[in-house]
Amino acid sequence: MKTFFFYDLETSGFSPQNDRIMQFAGQRTDENLNRIGEPINILVKLNDDVLPSPSALMVTKISPQKTIEEGYTEAEFSKMLVEDFFTPDTVIVGYNNVRFDDVHIQHLLWRNFYPPYDWQWKENRSRWDLLDVVRMIRALRPEGINWPFIENSKTGEKFASNKLELLTKENGISHENAHDALSDVDGLIDVARLLKERQPQIFEYLFKMRSKNEVQKMINLENPKPFLYTSGRFKVEFEKTTAAYPIAPAKNKNVIVWDLRFSPEDFLDWSAEQILENITADFETRSQADFKPIAAKILQYNKCPAVAPIGVLNEENQERLNLKLADIQKNLDLLRKNPHFAENIRSAFEKRDEISKERYENISLSPEARLFEGFLSRSDEIKAEAVRNSTTRELADFHPDFNDERLNGLLLHYKARSFPKSLSSQEKELWEEYRAENLKKMLPKFIKEFQEVATRENLSTQEQFILEDIKLWLENILPDLES
Repeated sequence: MKTFFFYDLETSGFSPQNDRIMQFAGQRTDENLNRIGEPINILVKLNDDVLPSPSALMVTKISPQKTIEEGYTEAEFSKMLVEDFFTPDTVIVGYNNVRFDDVHIQHLLWRNFYPPYDWQWKENRSRWDLLDVVRMIRALRPEGINWPFIENSKTGEKFASNKLELLTKENGISHENAHDALSDVDGLIDVARLLKERQPQIFEYLFKMRSKNEVQKMINLENPKPFLYTSGRFKVEFEKTTAAYPIAPAKNKNVIVWDLRFSPEDFLDWSAEQILENITADFETRSQADFKPIAAKILQYNKCPAVAPIGVLNEENQERLNLKLADIQKNLDLLRKNPHFAENIRSAFEKRDEISKERYENISLSPEARLFEGFLSRSDEIKAEAVRNSTTRELADFHPDFNDERLNGLLLHYKARSFPKSLSSQEKELWEEYRAENLKKMLPKFIKEFQEVATRENLSTQEQFILEDIKLWLENILPDLES
């Protein structure tokens, strides 16, 4: 029987490579979104090679010390995740999870010698992100749901917001502790029930479209058609929704699409080099009044994009979203008449990827941050399985000959974080050298952020306690730097 597992994380910061999961909460439901069993709410020990973001901890109210006292090691948590929570036939659901929570999970599993992606698809598993589902329902079928707005304190202008805590409040859903992982999970389940009840047709449609195969059937270069597309990349005044059209292949078998809200006319004579300069422009350049961005982006099939046939766009949608069929058709005709433009865009995006790869290769990264450098060989997968199944005593005498050099450094760090008694004296020295160097890199940014938070006005008593705990954490893990 297929079940849903709704989950949420609280982390030590935004970076999946450098920050860590501190709280995990989840709740299983049946296909009708009725809760099954008890909720999961656990902490994960923060390791002493990490300086958490003070700003993040001001939001979550979780101190490093609390995770040490009550949490599981990363190795223990990874095992629970794979064996008990993300089980076969499970749809794993979150809110902005595809771009945040899921990436933290991938890096967690990588650090702990588990396959980083199997949990997303293997044995009839799948994942679904409700953030773009909420956005698309708001844009195309908003009836029956109260939609929140935020007011700009300077201009008084109101604009749409799809923050979970605002969505629950507007619809009378209990959500007492926003940014507590378990409270967010409960709120998300109730929002999903609301969407399913009030707009069942589009809800079920978008559930089906979580599959990359279904998305590829609708959006491809063999039979290109215009479609509706909702994404955080699009403007809030248009409900994050536009019409788009596939124009060129992208890396990893994805596709480049053009935003049909905008005419390509001004760019048709541009060379690939001019297009490259536009799509790689820095923030200052893009902020200039006369800068016109190329209206192309990559659609990634495996990231649950919210897409729908152009035919669902009714007259009310066209007016509210300022998305007129006549304008769409005019821009579409220009694209079809100028295939050289699509080729130049493809070439520019390909060159941008090459530049990014070169920059990445020139950066010295810890093994934890090198997940995306490639898949493991079958031989290394077998050795990784042996690592994660080994006890402390077995790890002390286990010296696998990995083909992938990333795994050698990863093994040392894995042992140090979750099985410190397995380290030899030489390994302890290597770990302390790495830890000291890593903390030195993190320290300037940490101190700057700590000082900014500490000087905020009207800090609550709880926030002051958290700040004090952060300071104590710093003092406790830094002595080795001073020796």
